[in-house]
Amino acid sequence: MAQMTQRMQELFNTVRTAILSTATADGTPNAVPVGAKKIIDSETILISDQFFNKTLANMKANPQVAVTFWEGHEGYQLKGNVTIETSGRRYDETARWILELSEKAGFPLKSKGAVILHVKEIFGVSPGPGAGKQLA
Repeated sequence: MAQMTQRMQELFNTVRTAILSTATADGTPNAVPVGAKKIIDSETILISDQFFNKTLANMKANPQVAVTFWEGHEGYQLKGNVTIETSGRRYDETARWILELSEKAGFPLKSKGAVILHVKEIFGVSPGPGAGKQLA
């Protein structure tokens, strides 16, 4: 497992939207914006599934994903495997969190599942000579 630094975690929490990239079993790519995300610990993030269709099918067929986030000239890509939880304590907490977000936004949202990313590798995506360099 790779660990996000404190700075990586701060940036992840600051950006409103990250990009979740998946692929079918035969490698056809798919990338979607995600906003309902949070850090569980330095090696694990959670993304709530409200609208995933192709993305969910891809993750079930091929659990290897990437999450990319950036602001200005600083950014990171987290790669790893996901598990999908649709019951249990963590799913129940996620469903409550999304309901609270829904009420604040005045827009109906319901979590269908908690996608748990176990970070295996971290890459820099900042422009410059270190672009694409593996950081952890």
